[in-house]
Amino acid sequence: MGLAVVKDLAGRRAPATPDELAAFETDVLSGLVLARASAGLADGTIRDDVGHLEQIRSWFGRPLFEMAPADADAYFGKELRSASKSLRLARAHRIDTYFAFVELRFRAELHAMTGRLVQCPLDEMNRPRGRADAGLRIPPTEEEIGCLFSGWRGELASCRKYAPAARNYTATRLMSLLGLRVNEVRSLNLADVRWELGRFGKLHVRYGKGAHGSGPRERVVPLINGADRVLRWYIEDVWGLLDEDHMRPGAALFPSERRCADGTAARISCDGLRWGLATAVSRHLPQWNDRLTPHVLRHFSASELYRHGMDLVAIQELLGHWWIATTMRYVHVLQTHVEDAWIAGQQHAAARLEGLAR
Repeated sequence: MGLAVVKDLAGRRAPATPDELAAFETDVLSGLVLARASAGLADGTIRDDVGHLEQIRSWFGRPLFEMAPADADAYFGKELRSASKSLRLARAHRIDTYFAFVELRFRAELHAMTGRLVQCPLDEMNRPRGRADAGLRIPPTEEEIGCLFSGWRGELASCRKYAPAARNYTATRLMSLLGLRVNEVRSLNLADVRWELGRFGKLHVRYGKGAHGSGPRERVVPLINGADRVLRWYIEDVWGLLDEDHMRPGAALFPSERRCADGTAARISCDGLRWGLATAVSRHLPQWNDRLTPHVLRHFSASELYRHGMDLVAIQELLGHWWIATTMRYVHVLQTHVEDAWIAGQQHAAARLEGLAR
């Protein structure tokens, strides 16, 4: 029996022109942006992704789908050799995402136009190593934070601008008691305080941080740890000095002294809250100058709640973490499993020696 001649019925086309390749490259990037938006990623995350890809494209000088492993070797081994670990990892992640998208959506079209097979230029040999985790943060002690807030509270009565100072004090106090992020605090509305919920009242955090740039993740935070008393004092005695219309929809919980074009109170900025904390630290806790930030207060809150017996799952829910492993990085400086293991080992060794002595 002879072999039959098989004819390839797929249409053959001439090599793509430079204009066709340029249009194809634009279509790929536009499709990636639309796909990421469809997945629910925040606009800022998508812009960041595109910015990284444009930087790589500028260095490469050709469409990214033409990048080969040798090109990635040169880029990470020479161009980004002295760059920070976080930048190298960020660029590698964007390359992975780009090539995964091209393979899923444009593999056949790319092969028909150029004869190329999609291949990510990063592999086990040249992929940047390491993780982009934040560095170790050891928060202040409970006594140091107590010194900060007692000194801050004591100067409120004599400060030149009572209302803004009391506002900054309250916002920062909430960060230290509940572990709120600075943007979560400044984004709160007066209507987000729900006294009728739970035993102490709760905060509706509408702009929590989403995982992998997925956009705001809402959660409800109970006013535990004395936060209810601080917030009730602020709303009853201070808020009216900054804004007069508590019935206005969208009225900020922490207004600015500035006014919007319609005469309503603007919302305090994140930088304004950071400046208020930095000023108070310089006066009342100078040994922590340039080190005590809102995010360090978040670590302090998690550590103190853990030290006083709150379990990790509850702390994870309070802080709004997707993964409990993230929460563990906030409290690990207080965990004693290494010390406990050492003591147990010493006791075991002592018991063995006692047995030998008999």
